[in-house]
Formats: sequence, C-alpha cells, structure tokens
Amino acid sequence: MQEFMSTYKENVKDIENFLIETVFNLGNLEERESEDFKKVFKVFPSLELIYACDESTMLQTSENIYRNKKSKSPIGRNRDYLLSKAEFNDSNLAITKPYISSATGDTCITVAKKENDKIYFLDFNISILLQRLGLIEIHSGFNFVSKSFYFLTANIMMILALFTIGYSVYEFGHSLLFKGELSIEAIFKPVIALTLGLAIFDLAKTVFAQEVVFKSYSKNSTEEYKVLTKFSITIIIALLIESLMVVFKIAIDDYSHMIHAFYLIGGVSVLILTLGMFIYFTKKKG
Repeated sequence: MQEFMSTYKENVKDIENFLIETVFNLGNLEERESEDFKKVFKVFPSLELIYACDESTMLQTSENIYRNKKSKSPIGRNRDYLLSKAEFNDSNLAITKPYISSATGDTCITVAKKENDKIYFLDFNISILLQRLGLIEIHSGFNFVSKSFYFLTANIMMILALFTIGYSVYEFGHSLLFKGELSIEAIFKPVIALTLGLAIFDLAKTVFAQEVVFKSYSKNSTEEYKVLTKFSITIIIALLIESLMVVFKIAIDDYSHMIHAFYLIGGVSVLILTLGMFIYFTKKKG
C-alpha cells in the first residue's frame, strides 16, 4: 500500500482532475439515486460506495449503496469529518485526502458533490483507480498464480534453511561427542552451514515479504535489487569464513599452499568490490 500511495502522490493532480471532470459530466446524481447509481458504477470500476448526507446537519440520510449490495446501518452518522480539510470548487465538488474506509477496510479517496441541500459522497478504491488509469499494472489471475508460486517456494526454502541449521548442529555434536575431537574444521564447518542456512532463510523471508505480503506493482520499482543484495552479502560472509578456515588449515599443515588461500580471499574481495559498485549505482539510479 505504501507503493500505491507513492504512485498516487506523484500523480495526484491528474487523478483529481480526472475524477472532478468525470463526476461533473455525470450530471445530476439525485436522478440516478432511484436506480441505486447503477450507471455511475458502470462508469467508474474503482467506485465502491455512494451515500448522501444532509448539507446542513451532515448526517447521513441514505443507505450505503455498494456495487452489489446496500446497508442501512450507517444512516444517521455524522460525516462532517470527511470535509474538514476539503474545499468545494466552483462546480460544488470536493476531494478528500486518502484514508482507510471504515465501510470497506480499503484505502480510498472520496469525491463530494453538493446537490439540492444534499451532499453525495463517492468513495473510490485507490488501488483499482491507479490500475484503471494505467499507473500500476495488476492482473488478478496471474497475480494469484504468481503469489501462490512464491508462497510455496518461500516456504520450501525456509524448510531447507531449517535442515541446513539442523545439519550444522548435528555435525558439531557428532564431531564433539563421537569423534572425540574439537578441531578448527569441526568448528568452522557448522558455522558455514549456519551462515548458509541464514542466507537461505533471509532470501525466503525477502521473497515472501516482497512478492506475497507486500506485492510490488510499480513499473519503476527498485525493490527487486534488495533480494540480490541481501543474499549476496550473506554468501560473501560465508565465503570469508571459508577463507579464514582455509588459512588456518594451510598454516597448520603446509605453508606452500598459502597461495590458494590468497586466490580465494582475492576472489571474495572482487565480489565485495563488485557488490559495492552495484549498490552504489542502483542507489544513484534510484
């Protein structure tokens, strides 16, 4: 939703002008009230609710009229708060700031129109409105399949991360209790497995957060870079630990093979420099 709000704020003037002009061109809303505003709902796929209030008392006088249902319970409620920060223009139209609707639970904006001692309130769902205006891209069918796939994959990765962590604990316990030895290798191998388990879990968590819980719909979003960056950092840490273990093993066994440790550390250093440049240029681009 934060992404929707950012897109809305970037295009707020165009969106408000579109709504004001279209609602104004609808003509008299009172004439459409008898048919439950069915034609108005056809014009606006993003419209989710219409109701009317008395202009002098600001008490709701009509039912909540939704696209496919009606509700009498809100009748008599005071709606003065909706117009506390909104001003009517020369066409007797006003637009509120975005807020979470108590009727639908979604983030919406409301267009108010004065007519014959009444004020009609039209609630527009922001996410659908942005989609209809081409500011974000959402395909419900593909979105469901995509979210389901990411959900399944992220959960499998979390399970594998737990197995990796379990393996590290088993390996350390086996070396300590059954082999009867506590060597550098016996300590570093579980640490590497734990780091890889953390990397897999962190990647799964990031995928779950960005693609399932807070799905990104922006055309220019840079959120996808975070997955690669976080995963790369964790892998580099694991490689650094492996390099340190190699150095210790060579120092104990044979110094003549120290050049191989140097190559490994040099390769990890190149990865660090490359990742640093990647982060710098992506932030500069953003």
